[in-house]
Amino acid sequence: MDIRPRRNRKSAAIRNMVEETQVKTSDFIFPLFLLEGAGSKVEVDSMPGIFRLGLDPMLKEIEECVKLGIHTFDIFPVVDEHYKDKLATKSHDTSFFYHKALKKIKQEFPEVAIMTDVALDPYSSDGHDGIVENGKILNDETLEVLGKQALSQAACGIDIIGPSDMMDGRVGYIREVLDDAGFSEVSIMSYTAKYASAFYGPFRDALDSAPKSGDKKTYQMNPANQREALIEADLDVDEGADFLMVKPALAYLDVIKLLKDNYAQPIAAYNVSGEYAMLKAAAEKGWLDYDRVMAETLLSIKRAGADIILTYHAKEFAQL
Repeated sequence: MDIRPRRNRKSAAIRNMVEETQVKTSDFIFPLFLLEGAGSKVEVDSMPGIFRLGLDPMLKEIEECVKLGIHTFDIFPVVDEHYKDKLATKSHDTSFFYHKALKKIKQEFPEVAIMTDVALDPYSSDGHDGIVENGKILNDETLEVLGKQALSQAACGIDIIGPSDMMDGRVGYIREVLDDAGFSEVSIMSYTAKYASAFYGPFRDALDSAPKSGDKKTYQMNPANQREALIEADLDVDEGADFLMVKPALAYLDVIKLLKDNYAQPIAAYNVSGEYAMLKAAAEKGWLDYDRVMAETLLSIKRAGADIILTYHAKEFAQL
């Protein structure tokens, strides 16, 4: 045989030399859950090893991660029920504990990149990403609140706004609001293809943000659809998105590749809570080698075309 592919696999040195895909800690965004109360630390039952953190332990966690080479963090607020209302007013209240914490984190770690989520569900008494009226999610009325939310976060010094709400036109609306207020350097990482997935359950446990009624299928995408992601991506690019995200990651590797093949913008993929929890549960049963499967999972997301991976595995991977 003239062609023997195994020759390029015969030693670790040669395998490493011809390796096509590599995952680095600089590829990661590490999601963190912020609690009110400086010293609080509570493990998420459905996400072993992931904690809801008060400001002090969160600052310590960020410090440890920076030493491991992780420099970008997506910080989500855990909002107590008594703060929530139908218009999610705390989402843009700059005196709220979340906004104060964001300012403190940026003061302590000016060199790290902080991303924040823009959607109403953590702050809404209805638990939806938009304003609810007579059982319907109001699109255009929601945009005004999203704009206020994004502006309040930008004023805290954050680097990347992440609109996860899936309202039509929200990227363009937020871009205009930020630019008009002098925040033209704040980036937008749009949740471009966010699917109405069953893999989000543990995340909603972490934030206590599940819908009080109905579901999110009128605004999040149908898991059966691929070409629709191109429509969403075209709109987000035209409206000024700096990054395009696919969420979830593992069940949507084809969508990651589709966006990578068609757009010049960096592609992000969110390796979501349910995907994390599955590996943890199987590892606890002794059914798989957790470290190897975790690394292979992240490699598959990168190989599909993701330039950036939001993952709860980030710190564990960096420690290997």
